[in-house]
Amino acid sequence: MQETGPGTLSGSGVTQPSNAKEQLAARKSLFDEISSVTGIPWTLLAAVDQYERTLNAAQPKKRPARAGMIGIYIPELQWVGMLNPDHEDTNPSSIQFFEGLGRDGSGDGLADRNNDLDLLSAMATYLLQHGSPDDDFRIALWEYYQNTRSVERIGQFARMYEAFGTLDLSEHAFPLPLNTNYSYRSTWGAARGWGGYRIHEGTDIFAGHGVPVRSACYGMVEIMGWNNYGGWRIGIRDITNVYHYYAHLSGFSKPLQQGDLVKPGQVIGWVGSSGYGKPGTSGKFPPHLHYGMYRDNGHMDWSFDPFPSLKKWEREEMRRKSVK
Repeated sequence: MQETGPGTLSGSGVTQPSNAKEQLAARKSLFDEISSVTGIPWTLLAAVDQYERTLNAAQPKKRPARAGMIGIYIPELQWVGMLNPDHEDTNPSSIQFFEGLGRDGSGDGLADRNNDLDLLSAMATYLLQHGSPDDDFRIALWEYYQNTRSVERIGQFARMYEAFGTLDLSEHAFPLPLNTNYSYRSTWGAARGWGGYRIHEGTDIFAGHGVPVRSACYGMVEIMGWNNYGGWRIGIRDITNVYHYYAHLSGFSKPLQQGDLVKPGQVIGWVGSSGYGKPGTSGKFPPHLHYGMYRDNGHMDWSFDPFPSLKKWEREEMRRKSVK
């Protein structure tokens, strides 16, 4: 690999991979390439890219889709510089003169918003503006997003990538063991009355008291403890920025703590009937797991129906077991 300047790399021609596995390998190669030049951990670069991907999915009208393997979106005027009269400028020198973020990361003499290496190089240059310690990266991220939530999410993603050592964190498990007796149907949006009128933001999976509850995903335990509505509950954030909510538990897996990382199928607690009152309240309804999913748009979480995902994960896990 030939260096052509700080954070600038040769080899702009990248063949588009033909399947998901190849695409992940190609993306990892891009992160490693920029990391080797800048010293920024590949996990942080991957975390920023993944966070941007979640924003793209949540805000498709504000963030038009682009061809390429990198999901980072830098608006046109930020790329070329707010006072740059040429909004399609690709000259690295004039872009830097107008204090634009655009950089030439591929070594072709152009700062192209549609070039994966150029995008990564531009973000890496921004991240390095205060230095390379973790606290300096956090400062740069806050200045870029102006949002503490964004800094927190990127930190969570980076920890997941570092711990699991791969970009492929897409595997899921059904929240209850498949060999147990359980039942569920779509109940998202149904009316609920305790504590005031509200809608049901999840799917109830009915099962016997004490049946193990498992993490459905790779993720980080964001919160655990008592909630007057959900009783003993756990919230886990996954790599796609979806928050998985497990409520009405009878207890937690003892080693588990807030901030821990979990894998699909890992036991996190047990089915119960806690909730609808002060800490310790139980037995106001049949034992079941309330399972909810919430998406983050960068400013707030909102619920969506988890039933299709549950059916999909159930089928996938059954298929994996049948192959074994």
